[in-house]
Amino acid sequence: MTENETLDTHLQELRRGTVVLACLRLLRQPGYGYGLLEELNGRGFQTDANTLYPLLRRLEKQGQLTSEWNTDEARPRKFYRTSPAGDALASAMAAEFRSIATAIDSLTEEN
Repeated sequence: MTENETLDTHLQELRRGTVVLACLRLLRQPGYGYGLLEELNGRGFQTDANTLYPLLRRLEKQGQLTSEWNTDEARPRKFYRTSPAGDALASAMAAEFRSIATAIDSLTEEN
């Protein structure tokens, strides 16, 4: 494995949890899969459809998201929205993320 491949693997692991948090935050306003994918990528959360769609289904199954079909347009779309449980989870995750960032910053400052 090359140095770049090793870095890519570790960055992917690092980003995995942040994509969950970003989805929960962004879906406070209803959104559909492709639109959310574009929003995530536009905000620097690099992900792809093969990651996002299973994540949305898993979060819905866990009760972190609710969904409903919008059939007003020619192509029906499933819109997701963060549930109250998902909002609570996002708040807890964001607090933990800030705590971890502070801890990492303290390591950097010591060296």
